[in-house]
Amino acid sequence: MASEQAVKQYLAYWFQLGKKVVIGSSGKTLLPQPIMQGASYSQEFENCWQQITSSNAGDSYLEGTPETISELLTDTWQVMPCARCTMPVPLLNVGIAPLLCPCNDLSNWPNPELPAPRSPVNNQAKLTDIRDRVENRNWRS
Repeated sequence: MASEQAVKQYLAYWFQLGKKVVIGSSGKTLLPQPIMQGASYSQEFENCWQQITSSNAGDSYLEGTPETISELLTDTWQVMPCARCTMPVPLLNVGIAPLLCPCNDLSNWPNPELPAPRSPVNNQAKLTDIRDRVENRNWRS
């Protein structure tokens, strides 16, 4: 099963490349900006997530994909890296995998010269981890 966190990360990565989510019941598209704020997702992203997962949203989906967000949150799906571009894509746990990655209609992706989309980072935790590794290292002269 794709966890809620994995599906949120999937959407956040694709939002960073300009993909929008379509709210099925209304056909309205959403692209929250900014996506991240500090070490977590932005309030705009969280508001978008609430709209996508609300019971009256209908079948919401990422542009260019046939899978709905509600389907991705079931036991049938998992989120894995794309073999072509390493971006997160939904894969069936059992059965035939979809043929297309959401990157198939992005003419500028994959592009190793651009920074890759990412998840929120807790800078303090990362710096503490680096400090701890340096302090625990056996230095040899």
